[in-house]
Amino acid sequence: MKFDTPATANPIDQLKVVGQPVNRIDGLRKTTGTAPYAYERHDVAPDAAYGFVVGSAIARGTIRRIDLDRARRAPGVLAIVTAQSAGKLGQGKMNTAPLLAGPQVDHYHQAVALVVAETFEQARAAAQLVRVDYDRQPGNYDLAAGKDSAKKPKDINGDAPDTAVGDFAGAFAAAPVQVDATYTTPDQSHAMMEPHATIAAWKGDQLTVWTSNQMIAWGQGELAKTLGIPKEKVRLVSPFIGGGFGGKLFLRADALLAALGARAAKRPVKVALQRPLMMNNTTHRPATIQRVRIGADAQGTILAIGHECWSGDLPGGQADGAVDQTRRLYAGANRMTATRLAELHLPEGNAMRAPGEATGHMALEVAMDELAEKLRMDPVELRIRNDTQVVPDTTGEKGGGDKQGEGKRPEKRFSQRQLVECLRLGAERFGWNARNPLPAQRREGRWWIGLGVASAYRGAPVMKSGARVRLDGEGRILVETDMTDIGTGTYTIIAQTAAEMMGVPLSRVAVRLGDSDFPVSAGSGGQWGAASSTSGVYAACVKLREAVASKLGLDPATARFADGQVSAGGRSAALADAARDGELKAEDTIEFGVLEKETQQSTFGAHFVEVGVDAFTAEVRVRRMLAVCAAGRILNPKSARSQVIGAMTMGVGGALMEELAVDTRLGFFANHDLAGYEVPVHADIPHQEVVFLDETDPRASPMKAKGVGELGICGVSAAIANAVYNATGVRVRDYPVTLDKLIDGMPRTAA
Repeated sequence: MKFDTPATANPIDQLKVVGQPVNRIDGLRKTTGTAPYAYERHDVAPDAAYGFVVGSAIARGTIRRIDLDRARRAPGVLAIVTAQSAGKLGQGKMNTAPLLAGPQVDHYHQAVALVVAETFEQARAAAQLVRVDYDRQPGNYDLAAGKDSAKKPKDINGDAPDTAVGDFAGAFAAAPVQVDATYTTPDQSHAMMEPHATIAAWKGDQLTVWTSNQMIAWGQGELAKTLGIPKEKVRLVSPFIGGGFGGKLFLRADALLAALGARAAKRPVKVALQRPLMMNNTTHRPATIQRVRIGADAQGTILAIGHECWSGDLPGGQADGAVDQTRRLYAGANRMTATRLAELHLPEGNAMRAPGEATGHMALEVAMDELAEKLRMDPVELRIRNDTQVVPDTTGEKGGGDKQGEGKRPEKRFSQRQLVECLRLGAERFGWNARNPLPAQRREGRWWIGLGVASAYRGAPVMKSGARVRLDGEGRILVETDMTDIGTGTYTIIAQTAAEMMGVPLSRVAVRLGDSDFPVSAGSGGQWGAASSTSGVYAACVKLREAVASKLGLDPATARFADGQVSAGGRSAALADAARDGELKAEDTIEFGVLEKETQQSTFGAHFVEVGVDAFTAEVRVRRMLAVCAAGRILNPKSARSQVIGAMTMGVGGALMEELAVDTRLGFFANHDLAGYEVPVHADIPHQEVVFLDETDPRASPMKAKGVGELGICGVSAAIANAVYNATGVRVRDYPVTLDKLIDGMPRTAA
């Protein structure tokens, strides 16, 4: 099915099942411990051996020699895999560095060996006996030190790295009110609950991996390419994923090493990356240095806005897209964005929930707060004054002009944009009018109290997505697609879609996900998963409806499906009757066309936060949080709320505690476990309120829906930083906002 004209009235609009706050249909399995996560699959390979990964002890250099003699003689050892024993391996295009090092080492904790043994304890003990001699080479590990040598990347997320509209430099210099500030964000880890884990088994030349992977088709293709075997010889199965946040988008070392270990040991092998290995072995959100300049007139109209970002990655890696939202969020006739990438020899920087926008908001939305203060203007009103229904940066597409005035494109409007409504409703619901614009004015006991706000923007991309739908003789519906559920409620919203389309209760629908034997879906990433995958199911159901109506002798164009019955032209029949002679099935793929090119499809929101800052210790406590979101039709308000509050919680972590500490001498993240890498816990999170605007976007998808799970993190950290400033008068521009950065500037207080 091609989606190239705006959606009109369709069966989803009935909203009998879709749009309802349905409990997650997979919830019982998860809460009772029966959901089959990758490492816990005892049913598929009860005789699996265990693999333990040996990570590089240097950040950059070569392996001179690996001594495996003692490890081979250790009890229970079945095989040891190294780059030398594995033979020639390919490299997928989505991995910056090889997943198995040798002889070259590209980053700290890059896998150098896998020890396979009968038990996990035996594999772990034997791995300690592996001796590796290295030739260490110097590397670049400090973004600030490498900033001046950073280069322009070829693109950021498919867009041009630099954009220019009008005369930014001249307009900024002439602006009566100016903000020119530099902000930094640290490296951050996905720190998901479930580690990267895989069970691999060979049957002849056919490989099956039960793994934790967000993008099944990508993983299947990358694993096949790395092993040098045909794609059809690899099957990936990933029905349940215990958190990904982008860290499981791409093939990682656990899957490759499990496959190599199983081949070497001639039996199934299971591998889970040890928690202390994960932060350096896998990807992370890269650190940024961002300079934001905004010039405005005395009334608060933005005359010039510029955003520059520096980040770092391994040679051949990607830049952080922190300037993305600045190209689209606020009006301003004179504009500039620029991105530079430094060569660092730290582990690979890559996607983490709302890559680019999450870090970009942390700078832009604080700069807007600083501008409002200079203008003596309410920060909400400043944002509203600079709203636009037209994309303000008209050179942001790949291949657009990088020089002033070049490459200007025709005006492009947003398909839906309710940022102003989000801000106004949020301000009313949060009691924003009670905020004192002067900092350090409100005190409750030992706490200084402050309020902060930030806008939220996240693109709403869509991806081609397929599904297969089956109807049996009992009137039951089975949906099959390789789409994954990373805790996002995919099982439930796909079941809701099929139930609505086929006119059956939710209890009559079963969903099977995460298997490369199923039709290729959009996968879970980039906030495109929900709208795209449900649209694929919609397309398959349209075909199945046509087949059912024809089988029953009814007009497919007018047939109505409801309550397990199909009606048309005054006749009615049971849905199950269409499959009395055998199962009916239909398969289709939604393909998105010109609509996403004609208009800018995005999601918008507003975050409001209240904090308390201890007058004596400068410790920060978040007291209240509100998010107002405009993200098309909300397919399941309950699961969507869960997505947003989870994102808000990650935003608290980004604002106040999360930071991978870089050892700039030896090139690794020093706090590479959950004891040293701090994330929010229940006690850190107060009441969170989420409001969804009543919105449908016919240009987004047949479902008239968009993703929402990444919108929820955009702007949260900035709203917290702004609230801390309102509470204390201390402006922290280097995240995280920790007490050591506050305490010297805290307001004077009586002991």
